[in-house]
Amino acid sequence: MDLGLKGKTALVTGGSRGIGKAIARALAREGVRVAICARDKAACDAAANALARETGGDVHGFQADMSSAEDINRLMAEVTEALGGTDILINNAARVGGTGGPDSLAELNESMIQADFNTKVMGYLRAARAVASYMQRRAWGRIVNIDGMAARVAGGISGGIRNAAVANMSKVMSEELGPKGITVNVVHPAATATSDWEQRLEVISRRQNITIDQVEANMAGKNAIRRLVDVDELGAVVTFLCSHQAAGITGECIAVSGGASSSVTY
Repeated sequence: MDLGLKGKTALVTGGSRGIGKAIARALAREGVRVAICARDKAACDAAANALARETGGDVHGFQADMSSAEDINRLMAEVTEALGGTDILINNAARVGGTGGPDSLAELNESMIQADFNTKVMGYLRAARAVASYMQRRAWGRIVNIDGMAARVAGGISGGIRNAAVANMSKVMSEELGPKGITVNVVHPAATATSDWEQRLEVISRRQNITIDQVEANMAGKNAIRRLVDVDELGAVVTFLCSHQAAGITGECIAVSGGASSSVTY
């Protein structure tokens, strides 16, 4: 199937590893010119070069801290200069849930909550605002916000706050931008096998006093597919949402979780 993405431009935040890198790879394979950003410039350049070699695509690396409004403004200017604009925005830069320390009412970590909110909610919002004018001029655009299952189920305090906020603001943005040819959707990854995932497994392992293999087996056993979702599977869903064929999908939250919850979501 031709997704109609060849020649489009995309920015993937937090694109040097894990989910972001997998999405960048999938887009580059479709002929999209891709910019990725991360806080670590050397790591981002290395990832961009690796993706370009692997896909034969046009991939550029940029340094940016998505919790900084100044960095976001600079990033957008640099991406525009390099690629001419941004047709597709993948908001992905955020701390992996469960890796920042205690996240409960009893051990409330206000500084962590504020940092998470500023990066994931305000960072996503600022980036979307920055690309919206370009997309509106072209009467075409795709924004996909990578969120989390904590928007739907009770988890940590910070995870619930930031993920629910992203889901709600994405719906609001879809209503505003829909008449202008721009779709806005949310993708909820659940337990997904990434390099960052090892850190979360270690945290859970210590908390529950079981081995990392047991933690992973327990999580996989709760999924309908009885395994963790691979990042490339997630990248494929995000890429489809960016396509011309997905023009009728907007304001939606799609879980790529392997059937991690038995809840029925309308």
